[in-house]
Amino acid sequence: MPIKAVVFDAYGTLYDIQSVATVTEQAFPGYGEIITQIWRIKQLEYTWLRSLMRRYEDFSVVTRESLAYTLRCLGLKYDEQVFAGIMDKYLHLDLYPDALASLSAMKDKKLAILSNGSPDMLNALVKNSGLDRLLDATISIDANKIFKPSPDAYTLIESTLQIPPNDVLFISSNPWDACGAKAFGLNVAWIERVSPEAMAQACVNSELVAPLTMFKALRTQMDELGLAPDHRIHALSELPALVARS
Repeated sequence: MPIKAVVFDAYGTLYDIQSVATVTEQAFPGYGEIITQIWRIKQLEYTWLRSLMRRYEDFSVVTRESLAYTLRCLGLKYDEQVFAGIMDKYLHLDLYPDALASLSAMKDKKLAILSNGSPDMLNALVKNSGLDRLLDATISIDANKIFKPSPDAYTLIESTLQIPPNDVLFISSNPWDACGAKAFGLNVAWIERVSPEAMAQACVNSELVAPLTMFKALRTQMDELGLAPDHRIHALSELPALVARS
């Protein structure tokens, strides 16, 4: 069956979450990178913990709580204005440079986002980045109040687009998300932006592993869950040709 819809994860897939380092470094000189890495790790961890505990709060709350944890554990003092300024960056994350052109090249397909983000966060981000002109739907898991990779999150694709999983290609650079989508029954393309060879090289000639290297080891390498994506690509720019062949 031909692919009828291409559905994207947002954070880390279309939008560069590392771009928050511009504001974390400005707020806390010398700490920008480590804040960014710990914040993202705890943000994801809190989505999984809240899902398991059945204590759902939307992604804006999770993002605030994980940032507060990060600043506290690093011993960094802040006021509400500084905190709000850092949080605001999540509404203005940088698109990956190839995102707009790649989506524009697939306008003959239904295009959508399925994200853990809350509706307010996602709608602002999509509008601020100009993707609202290209997307047919921006889907938040908030409708089912459970985070990816729960199967209940991925059901929102069919209920929103009226297209069955077999006809959908789901795109994520997050390995846990790619595995979750594959387990659910979607066709999956994983964006492998960091190769194992690059990971190995980053650890050479260094007695200490840099925070960004540790983050990439934990969050950018395919997980050992007995699931494999249907396609491995290295950038969004490879998608139009892949979809054309599917």
